[in-house]
Amino acid sequence: MAGMTRSSPYEVTTRTRASRITAVAAVALLALLVVLPLFAGRGLIQDMFFILTMLVLAQFWNLLAGYGGLVSIGQQAFVGMGAYAMFGGVILAGMDPIPAILLGGIAALIVAIPTAFFAFRLQGPYFAIGTWVIAEVMRLVMAQAKALGGGTGTSLPRTATREMWATEWIAGALDVRNSAARDILTYWLALALAAATIAAIYALLRSKRGLALSAVRDNPEAAKSVGVDAGRMKWFVFLTSAFGTGLAGALIYVQKARISPDAAFSVTDWTAYVLFIVIIGGIGTIEGPIIGVIVFFLLQSLLADYGSWYLFTLGIIGIVVMLVAPRGIWGLITERTGIQLFPVRRRLSGGSLKED
Repeated sequence: MAGMTRSSPYEVTTRTRASRITAVAAVALLALLVVLPLFAGRGLIQDMFFILTMLVLAQFWNLLAGYGGLVSIGQQAFVGMGAYAMFGGVILAGMDPIPAILLGGIAALIVAIPTAFFAFRLQGPYFAIGTWVIAEVMRLVMAQAKALGGGTGTSLPRTATREMWATEWIAGALDVRNSAARDILTYWLALALAAATIAAIYALLRSKRGLALSAVRDNPEAAKSVGVDAGRMKWFVFLTSAFGTGLAGALIYVQKARISPDAAFSVTDWTAYVLFIVIIGGIGTIEGPIIGVIVFFLLQSLLADYGSWYLFTLGIIGIVVMLVAPRGIWGLITERTGIQLFPVRRRLSGGSLKED
């Protein structure tokens, strides 16, 4: 255009006003949660530990299925392997339970490699069923590990739980018993893991690799046509999810201090509940699992005493939400308000013109 020049270049952005407010609120909330043990009772600390660890499991399953398009119902395999690796490190190698948590993540990552090798040869529902079968095989294998309690399970040695890293310092600083200090320590670790998980996934989704991941999920063939290595992206997201899930599994069983194959590889506790959280909250969003885990905890607190009716009610609620709001609670909120707390959609801005 004659007499006009571009005053500023075009810029691709993802941030919104809501996301900036969210960032400030998240920092304030994180600071509050860090000091929560100073004035909260042990019961609340244990509830928060449950919420945070379930949130981590939900975020990693959401990364796998919601962003990677890999619907697995065998995530309990990585929870169980992470937990058993931690127990093995403590009982067989004499490790402290806290550094043994990292061993749990590494073990889950190692197990995920042959799992992916076989599971990636399956598609759709066959992939989902295949991951479940592999998890059941792992449960049966660990039931034969006599050194770790076999089919009946085992507990962490009392010396290991009593002398766990930092528990003595926490007990003295906060004037609490050793068992309460262990709960506070595992709560802080769960808080750090949840914050790191959300931050890492958000950073991934805003990167070029996140764009490639979304492309593979939406249309693998089209993604390949523009140079995206779909196979490599699937491997990346599967192994990342396995490592994070293994860390969470190990941490959960540090807090429980007792393990058995049926509990560690429970499809209900570590996969069905996680699916419920993600689906009712909103699959394919970071906000969805956060809302979903809060709803799940409230429902569990209200309905847990009703036995099998509790599971029946969860199923009914899940079906209703899928019918009324296929994208989940957060998807419904976004459709009506346009608010995105963790935006990943690219927006083009700038490129304004001015007269010479």
